[in-house]
Amino acid sequence: MRKALVTAALLVASPALADSLLPPAPLADVQLADPNQERQAKALMETIRCVVCQGQSIADSNAEMAGDMRSMIRERIQAGETPDQIRAWMISRYGEWVSFQPPVEPKTWPLWGLPLLLLIAGLLLIRGRLRLRRR
Repeated sequence: MRKALVTAALLVASPALADSLLPPAPLADVQLADPNQERQAKALMETIRCVVCQGQSIADSNAEMAGDMRSMIRERIQAGETPDQIRAWMISRYGEWVSFQPPVEPKTWPLWGLPLLLLIAGLLLIRGRLRLRRR
């Protein structure tokens, strides 16, 4: 019985243990002094997916990893890199999945083409239904 209680307590406490005790990254929640650089950083952060939350951008996520990624972006913009260079670096480091704006290339054609095909199919279906009603 005691073993089961200890196991249950550990399972309940495990999410609390997932957060590290490290301080946040230096520029995770601190805006850059230059408003133009901060605007570039924010725009880029909204297009980068949080690798922990997966459905949120790093601009919206409270995950520790998202804070680290925000800090990396701000540091690189402060160092003079362009948002396109930083995006390329993020993609090389985390994979294309990290970008909310996937490139148009042969392996992503279904991603771009499927919505168009579904729209065309829907329009053809509506057209067919309207023809049946007219008869």
